[in-house]
Amino acid sequence: MIHVKNILKIGKVFLASSVIAVFLIGCSSKDPESQEYNKPAIYWYNKMLKQIAFYDLEAADDTFISLESEHRNSPLIPTAMLIIANAHIAEEEYDLAKYYLDEYIKRFGLSRNIDYVRYLKIKANFFAFESQFRNQQLILDTLDEIAVFMEKYSNSPYIYLVEDINSRISMAKATFDKEISELYTRKDKPQAAEFYMKKAQNAWAYLDDVEPVSVPLYRSVFE
Repeated sequence: MIHVKNILKIGKVFLASSVIAVFLIGCSSKDPESQEYNKPAIYWYNKMLKQIAFYDLEAADDTFISLESEHRNSPLIPTAMLIIANAHIAEEEYDLAKYYLDEYIKRFGLSRNIDYVRYLKIKANFFAFESQFRNQQLILDTLDEIAVFMEKYSNSPYIYLVEDINSRISMAKATFDKEISELYTRKDKPQAAEFYMKKAQNAWAYLDDVEPVSVPLYRSVFE
């Protein structure tokens, strides 16, 4: 005759086994897509497009990695790079956008639309510019890229857009140098003040026409 205590022990073991089984089944079926591999390039490409359409860019990044890992030489790679870079620009994720654009320039620098890609990089830099007094290295880097673009792709259909960005960033740099000049003037350092005023005039000749940037009071303390 089975003792009551033994029945309870058997019940507890059965219950524990059931919980473990359910847990293991749940883990194995939790994310079936994460188990995907060895798919055609067009499968990964279409999946990435679908994820971008649903604004799931994190998943789209992962899918692009699968596409590139399994089909590095696929003709779909350049197009996929540009699509996902544009998607990140649209979502104001400029660092990620620039990552894809830099990779494109490294791998497909001789492609016929390289001027468009370089324009996108300049555009992403421009949109990433948030503060006239805190993103100075970004200004200098972007001006360098603009100079290269204007020299190499003067006949590009994007040249006028790049020239417009160049004007805006040059004005920002001139404003910054003028601000430094005025700071040195207040500190009674005329040579330094003159040096930065000349830099400001070289960046933008019509300084008096540049309207000062309106900075909110809560930010002006830190500018």
